[in-house]
Amino acid sequence: MDIKTVLDTCNKNDVRYLRLQFTDILGMNKNVEVPSSQFERALNGEIYFDGSSIEGFARIEESDMMLIPDLSTFRILPWSEEGCGKEARVMCDIYSTDKKPYEGCARGALKRILHEAEDLGFSMMVGPEIEFFLFQRDKHGEITTDTHDRGGYFDLTPVDRGETARRRIVEDLEKMGFEIEASHHEVASAQHEIDFKYDEALRASDNICTFRFVVRKIAMDYNLHATFMPKPIYGELGSGMHTNQSLFRDGKNCFVGDTSSWGLSDLALNYIGGLMHHADAITAITNPLINSYKRLVPGFEAPTTIAWARRNRSPLIRVPDARGQSTRIELRSPDPSCNPYLANAVILAAGLDGIKKKIDPGAPLKENIYDLDPERKNQYRQLPGSLAAALDAFEKSDLMKKTLGEHIFTNYLRAKRSEWSEYVTRVHQWEIDQYLGRY
Repeated sequence: MDIKTVLDTCNKNDVRYLRLQFTDILGMNKNVEVPSSQFERALNGEIYFDGSSIEGFARIEESDMMLIPDLSTFRILPWSEEGCGKEARVMCDIYSTDKKPYEGCARGALKRILHEAEDLGFSMMVGPEIEFFLFQRDKHGEITTDTHDRGGYFDLTPVDRGETARRRIVEDLEKMGFEIEASHHEVASAQHEIDFKYDEALRASDNICTFRFVVRKIAMDYNLHATFMPKPIYGELGSGMHTNQSLFRDGKNCFVGDTSSWGLSDLALNYIGGLMHHADAITAITNPLINSYKRLVPGFEAPTTIAWARRNRSPLIRVPDARGQSTRIELRSPDPSCNPYLANAVILAAGLDGIKKKIDPGAPLKENIYDLDPERKNQYRQLPGSLAAALDAFEKSDLMKKTLGEHIFTNYLRAKRSEWSEYVTRVHQWEIDQYLGRY
């Protein structure tokens, strides 16, 4: 798609506002919105913004940043405000004023490792399974964790507006070109999952960002609040973003193997080995919140053990039964609060490292990990139990620094260390309830 085609499409469909969308290093959606009079300038990459106000971007003395649209991502949003015409969005890369890719751009970090994979002859395909909660707002419009929903896993008729909202989300995503494979109620009350078809890793990451934006917008239309917080309710299952992935070469799935290797190629096994080897460091990116580690605990269907299996859903990595071109591995640890560009970048980097070094993942785990006796269970490494532990592994990883670049690596680590420091020095309500009257 070229600039003229985009402009003609906007005119034909009464698009009056264009959102130039990007993310900060923490994965928060950002955008600069321009009116129709500025569309041509925007599409030519002539719109600047103040990078010093965005987490992990430029220092104040070098704050001007440029938004360079990826025209292939242009989409008209499937709603309009009365009297305001329609909106559209386009995903952008961040450039510095000397027109060079900005080292703090998360989308750019993913593109760099994808180019490395291309040099080896691979393209990465990603299919996310995204879970989220839909909660009610109170009479003042404030967010709560309340719900009338009493639905369970795959239930047909949850008693809640969430079911209607989820259907509307699916319809609007399809209008934007998403191919939705499935949507259903999840295990916890108010919890939902929507899966869309796998795509090339960059496009899949763009889609995750758009997905979160659309879900939140539609939820607001129904006076609900959508959250991708991993564990919003104590005692309930948390929300994950299981990430299905495979490598392709010349249109063929490189993970396909014979039955002697559990139906996987040696390359696929080495890729799994790389993910397992670097799992501790990866977790700082795929599970970026303090709250993420309240999901990654035994007994709530989220993985805690660094192992792989066929069918078995208890370890970190599962290989679904589908074979042929659909052969893939499922990394079960990521949650939907992560920056999808950085998450897919470090996942791919770890897999490629496993291929280069021919890392053996060992045999698949056949039993449920939680049913193993302590001696056998202790043979397996565990995922980090806190954000602090994950950051320690991340900081020591040369692969993470190389993959993300010095700027993102340093700023991400700084931001997350600060978050942890604030958390551990706060006095929380649990402490008041437990200790104030006893000591």
